[in-house]
Amino acid sequence: PLDLYRALRTVNPSPYMYFLQLGEIAVVGASPELLVQVQDRSIDYHPIAGTRRRGSTDTEDQAMETELRDDPKERAEHVMLVDLGRNDVGRVAQAGTVKVTQLLDVERYSHVMHLVSHVTGQLRNDLRPVDALRACFPAGTVTGAPKIRAMQILAELEPDRRGPYAGAVGYFSHDGNLDTCITIRTILLKDGTAHVQAGAGIVADSEPEAEYEETLNKAGALLRALDVAERFAEERSQHAAVDR
Repeated sequence: PLDLYRALRTVNPSPYMYFLQLGEIAVVGASPELLVQVQDRSIDYHPIAGTRRRGSTDTEDQAMETELRDDPKERAEHVMLVDLGRNDVGRVAQAGTVKVTQLLDVERYSHVMHLVSHVTGQLRNDLRPVDALRACFPAGTVTGAPKIRAMQILAELEPDRRGPYAGAVGYFSHDGNLDTCITIRTILLKDGTAHVQAGAGIVADSEPEAEYEETLNKAGALLRALDVAERFAEERSQHAAVDR
């Protein structure tokens, strides 16, 4: 598992990197997406929705960004999820403090680029950071909207339980702050098998082929990291044989 974490840091460095050994299960991830953060009672929520693969050249990369920004389906889906995020933050924020401070920005990672927005608010004086987590979990970007009905549909359609995937990893600090990310771009290791999960958002005008391609693009960095981790292990074995 540690080789895989090292490989993932190399292949897909992300804002949230984690390696959790939980008994016989290991969770290794490189998540780009903040779920909810509370810092000095200020709430931050950063929904990511809308994806394109990275281009092989600077020109192609810029073309992919333009295509992503101009795609009406991607923009509509993203704005819907920003509204859901505003609603979730608004459940625990002081009246009049919920704001969208960034809208439809593009962030780049090793294999994909995403549309991302920032929602902020001030936590109510009678609530704690854990209440902000309760209000925002699970993230609307991995459930859809309306959230409860979307989760019911997912439970009917998805053949396997998600497990850690699309949940949250993070911490509560002694000074009353909170920082969590969504467990996407995450590998679950159990019984010698690596499990990789990736998804895409489905709306009325989605094209199945494009959504399937999106899942492959998202999983690409994880599959590449598995290859690199195997190479790390092989090189270590070779060095050990030479030392003997």
